[in-house]
Amino acid sequence: MREAIVIGGGITGLSAAYEFVMAGAHPTLIDPSPRLGGVIQTGVVEGCVLEEGPDSFLTAKPAAAELIREIGLGGELISSNDHARVTYLVKGGRLVAMPDGLMMMIPTKVLPVAVSPLLSWSTKFRMGFEYFRRPPAGTPPDRTVADFIREHYGQETVDYLAEPLLSGVYGGSVERLSVNSVLPRFVELERKHGSLTRGVLAARAARRGHATQEEPLFQTLRGGLAQLTAALEKIVRPAAEVIEGRVEAAERAGGHYRVRVNGEWLETRNVIGACPAWAMGDLLGPVHAELGALLRGIDYSSSLTLALGYRAADCGPLPPGFGFLVPARERRILTACTFVGAKFPNRVPESHVVLRCFLGGAGQEHVLDLDDGAIVEAVQEDLRLLLGWRSEPAFTRIARWRRSMAQYEVGHAARIERMERILAALPGLFLAGNAYSGIGIPDCVRTGRAAACAALSRR
Repeated sequence: MREAIVIGGGITGLSAAYEFVMAGAHPTLIDPSPRLGGVIQTGVVEGCVLEEGPDSFLTAKPAAAELIREIGLGGELISSNDHARVTYLVKGGRLVAMPDGLMMMIPTKVLPVAVSPLLSWSTKFRMGFEYFRRPPAGTPPDRTVADFIREHYGQETVDYLAEPLLSGVYGGSVERLSVNSVLPRFVELERKHGSLTRGVLAARAARRGHATQEEPLFQTLRGGLAQLTAALEKIVRPAAEVIEGRVEAAERAGGHYRVRVNGEWLETRNVIGACPAWAMGDLLGPVHAELGALLRGIDYSSSLTLALGYRAADCGPLPPGFGFLVPARERRILTACTFVGAKFPNRVPESHVVLRCFLGGAGQEHVLDLDDGAIVEAVQEDLRLLLGWRSEPAFTRIARWRRSMAQYEVGHAARIERMERILAALPGLFLAGNAYSGIGIPDCVRTGRAAACAALSRR
């Protein structure tokens, strides 16, 4: 009987398998693709490093960087060029720099916000008066992000800050995302201070005098994030059984589990579901009907990345900064665009300019069904209007990611709490990945390793 079967060979599953191998165990890792790594895929074209999935991770969440250093890739870590970090938002068909002093959508400096053309004077006045809000009586129920931000700063702040910022992270709708699950720190600030602005300023004042080195916002690997998954695979493969195939069914048999892969039943003491929640829901329905339904109830959005590579001599200049976001009210096809060479060093040679474009997300999934030529043409039209470019790219790369980004909708925390109670009665069954307690790479690494540690504790 196998000690553990890990379902899914993305960063979550590889992190779990790595934890088993480091403990001297021999897990079985199952993935339908011959290429492990999931959405983490990196290519190099004409000397340009192109990420087809995520391009970096938040430094504030340490699990990814810790793992990278642990496997000997610490010297490959690079940080974002935060000294040049400017983000633009589209307003009235043109790029407007996000004013200094905004922590996402919370204003912390008066003058930059006051002089910015991004928001109307009525919204600026509302932001000012928000400072005097008092803490709520009792504990408010879970709300949508849109309702929460609207209550504090008004609809224009939802439209031109909250919606584009969170669309870029979650690919979701602020009218459905749960503020308790997506912005828990903001909820805590409201509970303690009433005003989000006053809460942020109080937190900064409390840190004053405690000298700490300011960390970069993002980190990644010099040669792309596939360096991480490739290194994990190299460590895992000699000790693990890696099966290319699709898990067709799962069942509980006494104190263990059976999983059918490629028509063959495999027995195991532990199962770690490191694939999308909807896929685990289909598998676990026969094991526990309610758990299966809860998993299938976690919605997912689909997205697409398009890399446009230009020869620098053929195109105009870029505005200084990391890129731009397109609010839904201004959106034609583009959701966001990153200026790759500006965000990270050593990604793009001076001879080239690379734009990394994001499309799709909640309500825009139909974009993925367009053919490549139509997508490139539509994006180029957006860039012509926003940047004034009429250049033809030297190369393009498109990656479609269907049902890949979990959506933490209102009630998500209660759903997870119920799932945890069910799992407590199903020893040997564990869930990990971006559907539960965080969507970033560090969250996937953290939950994958934690699931493996919990399984190992049953030895």
